[in-house]
Amino acid sequence: MLHRIAFVFVSMIMTSSLLAQMAPRETATAQIGAAKLSIEYGRPALKGRSFKELVGQLPADRMWRAGSEQITTLTTTAPLMIGGKMVPPGKYSLYVHCPETGSYSLAINTVLGQPLKLVWSEAPENLANEPWPHMNYQEIKGSEVARIPLSEGSSSDAADLFTIKVTQGPSGGTLSLAWGDQVWSADIEPARAEGSHREGS
Repeated sequence: MLHRIAFVFVSMIMTSSLLAQMAPRETATAQIGAAKLSIEYGRPALKGRSFKELVGQLPADRMWRAGSEQITTLTTTAPLMIGGKMVPPGKYSLYVHCPETGSYSLAINTVLGQPLKLVWSEAPENLANEPWPHMNYQEIKGSEVARIPLSEGSSSDAADLFTIKVTQGPSGGTLSLAWGDQVWSADIEPARAEGSHREGS
């Protein structure tokens, strides 16, 4: 209940000028083997703040929506190995676990958000049915498909806008999330056939 109250309060502050200042949304796409991969997300801006300052405001479970406003989604038309974890074809929501210490990880979940109107009765009409993330991730943790460790790095080219990219390589690719001077990444590969996967396991 406290999570829901906090979410409504934050949403009211956020949406006081939401219609005029919605973060831009982008879609990162790539062809990884037989899979057409797309990630659709909102791009919040740091606006002079630091990522550490923002991540310090996360709820107790330390889960971040991997973007802003509406849910961030990943869609793949064929199975993929992301960070060594199998992700079947389908559409998923994305979250990032940001512990106070230790490595970050990407959570891939089958629950595609919840209509904003269910958690905020005053939601603007044009946003009422938009899928919003679950602020209490524990409610949907059981629907998680994979929890993928992310490698952390840095960039000399600081990104004010949060950016997700999929860089294609000869036999796979790299998924990267960048904000400020920090970058988190995981390798992506086409999934092996079920039989060969068993033989190599």
